[in-house]
Amino acid sequence: MLVPSMSRRLCHSLGVRTMTACQARTPLNTNPASSIDTNISARHVSTAPQLTKLNNTMTPADIREKLLAPSFPIEKMTALLDHDNHQMRADFRKFISEPVMVPRYNISLEEERELALRRLQRICDNKFISVLDFWNNPLRIFAAHELAAVIDPAMTTKMTVQFNLFGGTILKLGTERHHKELLEGIDNLNDVGCFGLTELGYGNNAVEMETTATFDQETKEFIVHTPHPLAQKYWITNGAVHAKHVVVMAQLLVSGKNEGIHAIVVRMRDNDMKTMPGVTIEDMGYKMGLNGVDNAKLSFDNVRVPRENLLNKYSDVNEEGVFSSSIGSGRARFLTVADQLLSGRICIASMSLGGAKATLSVAVRYAATRLTVGPTGKSDTPILVYQLQQRALMPLMARIVATNIGLDYVKDRWAFQKEDGSEHQEVVTMCCAIKPLASWLLEETVSICRERCGGQGYLSCNRFGTFLGLAHAAMTAEGDNSVLMQKVAKEHLGFLAKNPPKLNKPSSTSLDDPAYLHYLLQARKVNLFTSLGKKMALAGKAGTYDSWMFEESDLIQHCGKSFGEEIMADRFALTLETCDKDLKPILTKVFNLYLATIIEKNLGWFVISGLLQPSDVDIIKAHSAELCAQLGPQSLAICESFGITDTMLSAPIALDWVGYNSYDNQGELMSEKEWDETVRNA
Repeated sequence: MLVPSMSRRLCHSLGVRTMTACQARTPLNTNPASSIDTNISARHVSTAPQLTKLNNTMTPADIREKLLAPSFPIEKMTALLDHDNHQMRADFRKFISEPVMVPRYNISLEEERELALRRLQRICDNKFISVLDFWNNPLRIFAAHELAAVIDPAMTTKMTVQFNLFGGTILKLGTERHHKELLEGIDNLNDVGCFGLTELGYGNNAVEMETTATFDQETKEFIVHTPHPLAQKYWITNGAVHAKHVVVMAQLLVSGKNEGIHAIVVRMRDNDMKTMPGVTIEDMGYKMGLNGVDNAKLSFDNVRVPRENLLNKYSDVNEEGVFSSSIGSGRARFLTVADQLLSGRICIASMSLGGAKATLSVAVRYAATRLTVGPTGKSDTPILVYQLQQRALMPLMARIVATNIGLDYVKDRWAFQKEDGSEHQEVVTMCCAIKPLASWLLEETVSICRERCGGQGYLSCNRFGTFLGLAHAAMTAEGDNSVLMQKVAKEHLGFLAKNPPKLNKPSSTSLDDPAYLHYLLQARKVNLFTSLGKKMALAGKAGTYDSWMFEESDLIQHCGKSFGEEIMADRFALTLETCDKDLKPILTKVFNLYLATIIEKNLGWFVISGLLQPSDVDIIKAHSAELCAQLGPQSLAICESFGITDTMLSAPIALDWVGYNSYDNQGELMSEKEWDETVRNA
């Protein structure tokens, strides 16, 4: 609910009805008042919304309520998709109505960065996230990322560095001396930090980084040094403006020996935010998106830090200058200090999922209320009923739900893996798969939804540009998507060599049977990895590198995607067995469309491989189209089940886009005067 102090104009901008005072929108009916007969034809279902008389004198909210006729209980679907931390999620959705959370577009770089920090400060003040959640409730971390990304992806990027990369590394690699000094300040933002792993010359090959931390036996200090420009820390979030500390990953040199990469805390600014001696901070300036994130280049000129600043849970240097470690090899030490990248990939996948849900919700809401020419020649037909719109949006919806279910499984596997480490490698592979698939899905969702919203989609206030910026950041951060897919293919190929897969072909081979479509996805993965294994065996040990890097890139990428998409299909199928009976009919259709969509996107391969015949192509396309037609009338309800409030969406075309254009809005949700009074000078 919007706070009472908000102006009538702001309420109008957010699509909230105004009477004598600013009020929240009338709650949508979330009980299946009129269910749709699942046995009627797709053609009838697809045109069912036209049976409701609509016209341009109705408000968008009235049209949405007329069209919203869920065949399932929305609250139950929300609970299933939320998965965990239900009360925290509900509280967050209510909290997010503060004026500082309202999007603003025509502002300076400096103000955009300060706004991102202020928003994060409010989340921290209300204790929606804590670095200690990694110990007490790790799923809460991911829930906060999904919800916050809907509000401001730049703010959420700062959050993921503060609490996961910086805070999580302090928590997991540090000991009591570090925890006592920093954990409270991490939670309340008194100690903003950053994570110094990537170097200008070393990204995916970070193990070869050149920053050094040399132990000085005489002074009992480490000397952190950047030997040349390629070794400067690069793309360091929070570094340009707000951070006081940086966890520097560096080659640890003790008594002339390189002990591998370790993490050491370096103070980069004092409490007055003055740069520390020997530290060079350079602002990276404007980016193509997420400009609320202050990225920096960092260099160190023989900066001395106390011996105690080494994060020493696994490795240490005592006062006598003797190095000790409970981890054997240098590579193993690097994987240990970089382990926070795994949870980081889940954080980014959660942000991508939140962005995809918001993007689709904007497009579906607009499509439901944008009336154009129908059979009568009058503007009385929502574009949502057209096949053009349904074939674009419904497959995205199915993939978003499938990704939600698959991501929930990966979150659980990461959070609750066995302490003996026996499951860790499998979890690593899943984390490396889910981040690329979720962020690629976000990019595709944004691009398609933007186009399907026409010129309205090009306005900044309708938020597609914001989420496109998130998508491209997510595709690169915490590991380039395609490089991660190489790792997925490599690790799973090794797993299959020791655990040969077994396929059980169902008795039905009908292309409208989800059991058979599910089998086809499983068979695809087995076929692809079998082919890759044979090619690697043929190349031999001497030719493996050339074959992997120069000859089989397309096959490797396809293998990685097939692994991730099969996980989503497998978990979706299990969800259908355990979900509430009231959800099973609609989820079965969504699952069926997900399977058909993946097959349709790879039809050429399925035919070439012999898993499908050329005559099957038209059948699978018709099946997909029919499912889109059946799900179109339910898409408003499914988007409603994402639990994204009007205030969180904030896109005029998802709300009252007619009212928004009834005054000179300047492309903003608040006038300059309102912004000054409620945010800038508040």
